[in-house]
Amino acid sequence: MVIIGFIAFLCIGIILGLIGGGGSILGVPVLVYIMCYSADVATGYSLFIVGFTSLIGALAYLRKGEISAEAIFQFALASLTTVFCVRKFVMPAIPQTMHVASIEISKHVLIMVLFSLLILASSISMIKKRKYNRINEVKWDEFSKSPMGVPFVVFLGISVGFITGFVGAGGGFIIVPVLIFFLRLPFKKAVGTSLCIIALNSLIGFTGNIGHQHIDWLFLLTISAMCAAGILIGSLMANKVSHQKLRPAFGWFTLVVGVFVLVKELML
Repeated sequence: MVIIGFIAFLCIGIILGLIGGGGSILGVPVLVYIMCYSADVATGYSLFIVGFTSLIGALAYLRKGEISAEAIFQFALASLTTVFCVRKFVMPAIPQTMHVASIEISKHVLIMVLFSLLILASSISMIKKRKYNRINEVKWDEFSKSPMGVPFVVFLGISVGFITGFVGAGGGFIIVPVLIFFLRLPFKKAVGTSLCIIALNSLIGFTGNIGHQHIDWLFLLTISAMCAAGILIGSLMANKVSHQKLRPAFGWFTLVVGVFVLVKELML
C-alpha cells in the first residue's frame, strides 16, 4: 500500500504540473485511505506537501515577476495568523469523540466530512465553465473599490486560513477568484500570488504541528520529492495536453472522490 501511495503522489504532482492546481486536494484521501494515517496526522502532513509543491510553482512565477507583494500583505497576513493558530491551538483542543444531539461524532469523521465538502466545492469550480460577464465585472469592481473591499479580503483571508489549517488543503480555488475580483490582479499574477500564499500558509501552518505530533521527516521528504518529480513531468507534458479538456475531466474525478469520502464517513 505504501508503494501505491507513492505512485498516487507522483500522479498528484503530474496533475499539478498539467493544470497548475487542484491535485494537492487529493493528498489527504491518499494518506488516510491508502497509507492508513489518521485524519489529524494526514491533514498535518498534507500541509507540508502542499506547501512544498506550491513553493516550487511559486518560484517559477517569482522569476517572471508575476507575484503581487501588496496582495500577499493584504490577504496572507490574516490567513497566515489564522492557519497557525488553528494547527497550534484549535486542532489539539478538539476531543477525539464529541456528542452532538445524542449523536457521537469522532474527530476523524468531522475532519473528513468537512474535507469532502471542500473537495466537492473544488470539483464544481473545475467542472463549471467560466463565461465572461461585463455586468458582473462592473459589480465586482464597484465592490472592490468600496470601504468593504479590503476588510472583506481580510475576512476571506481568515476563512481560507481556517480551511487550510483544519483540512490541510491549500484553497487555491478560493484564493484566485478573490485576488482577481477584489484586488484586481490579472489571471497569471493571481495564480502566482495564490501559489505563494498557499506555500506560506501551508508551511507556517505545518509548524503548528511541531510539538503536538510525531513527524516522520523521511516519509514527508520522500513524498514531497515524488510530488516534485510529478510536477516536472507534468510541466513537460503540459504543451501536449489540452488544459480546457483536462481540468473539467479532473473535476469530475475529484467529484467522485468527494462523494466517496462523504458516503464512507457518514454511512459506512
